[in-house]
Amino acid sequence: MEIYPAIDLREGLVVRLTQGDFERQTVYGTDPAAVAASFARQGARWLHVVDLDGAKTGVISNLSAIERIVAAFPGKVQLGGGIRTPETAALYFERGVERLILGTGALTDPPFLEAMLSRHPGRFYVGLDVKKDRIAVSGWLGEAEGNPRDTMIALAARGVAGFVYTDILKDGMLSGPNLPVYRELVRTLSVPVVASGGIGSLADLRELQASGVAGAIVGRALYTGAVDLSKALSMSGTPVPGDPAC
Repeated sequence: MEIYPAIDLREGLVVRLTQGDFERQTVYGTDPAAVAASFARQGARWLHVVDLDGAKTGVISNLSAIERIVAAFPGKVQLGGGIRTPETAALYFERGVERLILGTGALTDPPFLEAMLSRHPGRFYVGLDVKKDRIAVSGWLGEAEGNPRDTMIALAARGVAGFVYTDILKDGMLSGPNLPVYRELVRTLSVPVVASGGIGSLADLRELQASGVAGAIVGRALYTGAVDLSKALSMSGTPVPGDPAC
C-alpha cells in the first residue's frame, strides 16, 4: 500500500478543510515547497496535492506553488483540483506532475474524459468525493448524477486506470476511514483504489492495508502529529531513511 502525504493548497497556503467545508479551514503552512521537502526527507515516494481554489472555480489557481512543490519533491506528484480541459492537463504534465486526479471534468464532461483516455492513458485516476452515497463535484459544492459504485464500474470499463475515493463526512475528522466501502470497492473493481478521508492513526492504516486498497492519502493526521509519516511508510513496506533496506 502506497502512502500519499497530502498538501491541500488555497491561495498559496497549506491548509486542511473539515468535511470539505471552505468555511472550516485550518492553515498548516505558508511554504508548500518546504512541506513537500519535509515529506521527502521522511521517505515519501509519492505526494498528493490538491488545488482547492481550482476545484472550486475550474481555473488554475496555484500554479506557482505547484511548480515549487514539484521542484522540491524528488519523488512523484499526483495532483487534483480544477483539471477540466486537455490543455490544463497537458500544462501540469509539462510542469513535471506524474499523475492527475480528475473529478468534475471526468464525471460531467464525456468529451473531456475521452480526450484524456486517448491522450494520457494510464496517467490519471478519477477522484470520487462522496457524501451520503452522492457524488460531489465543483469543490464539493455541487452533485453529479449516479451511484458511486456503478459510476466507478462504468469508468473502469472505459479504461480509467484507478480511483481516489474520498468519504467527505470522514474527511478531516481523524475518526477512521470508511472501511466497509473500501472492502466492497476492492472486491468489485479490477483497478487500484486509493483511500482518502478519516485516517487518524497507524491502526487505521493497518486496517486499510488489510482491506486491499492500493494506497492511502494522509492529511490532517500528519500535520497534527497523530500519524508519524516515517512509521506509516515503514509499516506499509516503503523503505525509509534509517531502515536497513534503504
